[in-house]
Amino acid sequence: MNIIFMGTPDFAVPSLQILLTSHHKISAVVTTPDKPKGRGLKLAHSAVKEFALQNNLRVLQPDKLKDENFINEIRDLQPDLIIIVAFRILPKEIFTIPKFGSFNLHASLLPKYRGAAPINWAIINGEKETGVTTFFLKERVDTGNIIMQTPCDIAEDDNAGTLHDKLSHIGAGTVMSTVNLIEMTNGNVPITEQDNTLASPAPKIFKDDCRIDWNKPAEQVHNFIRGLSPYPAAYTFHNGKQIKIFKSSNDVSVNSQIISPGLVLCGKTHLFVSCSDNNIEILELQLEGKKRVSAKDFINGKLISDRETLK
Repeated sequence: MNIIFMGTPDFAVPSLQILLTSHHKISAVVTTPDKPKGRGLKLAHSAVKEFALQNNLRVLQPDKLKDENFINEIRDLQPDLIIIVAFRILPKEIFTIPKFGSFNLHASLLPKYRGAAPINWAIINGEKETGVTTFFLKERVDTGNIIMQTPCDIAEDDNAGTLHDKLSHIGAGTVMSTVNLIEMTNGNVPITEQDNTLASPAPKIFKDDCRIDWNKPAEQVHNFIRGLSPYPAAYTFHNGKQIKIFKSSNDVSVNSQIISPGLVLCGKTHLFVSCSDNNIEILELQLEGKKRVSAKDFINGKLISDRETLK
């Protein structure tokens, strides 16, 4: 089949890679325009563009998806299928062009966690299972008819980064299976309509959303930390300076009789913080302007003292 692939970040690369190894033809890769990055603000390629260039694939980078020239360019390529993995919201003028339509890979078991940050919210909410879904596009985001789903367990030590990597590779296999099914059935694949009554949101996460509320139960705070690690990272404040927290443990019984939300309890090597019902252990953190370190190094560097309070 003649395929156009659309995607931007690292998450999309395994899907593009597996398609490249198949018998299907990738006529173009569509990604976002290059953006200034780093201290020098040099224009940087997206991860998808980087991979596409390395493999001599044609790359399109429209500023506006509704631009007539871009739409005509897509039409001229006469795609059988458009595949979207972590890209922008596609207008109807484009996703209706292909012979067999357009499908998206989403990092949740839809209709749960519709939105921009399904991986983060699944962990933040303490889910034990998530997965990936391929679905045909509709105008309303993440509501299209489901083609395939592949579940994935969320391990207790998973954070947003490790789960992201798991799902990107599981997703690649699901994309490949979906393409082969569409080809085998000549586009007449069995589909499942989403039950909107079971839908849950996974909205984009902004910096202000990442501040830790120590007045919440320890398990919720722990899940919040790992659901935002390594990026954008949960944070708190100490003496007016921000501390990002990347790793914690909820398996804590030490000093559990002392409950005062935000209170720091530390010895020579261990750092605990009190929540509303118990304490959690902080394992990796980063003070504003400093490097990310272990709790032991943080304590040895005299960056915090016992019985201080985080806010």
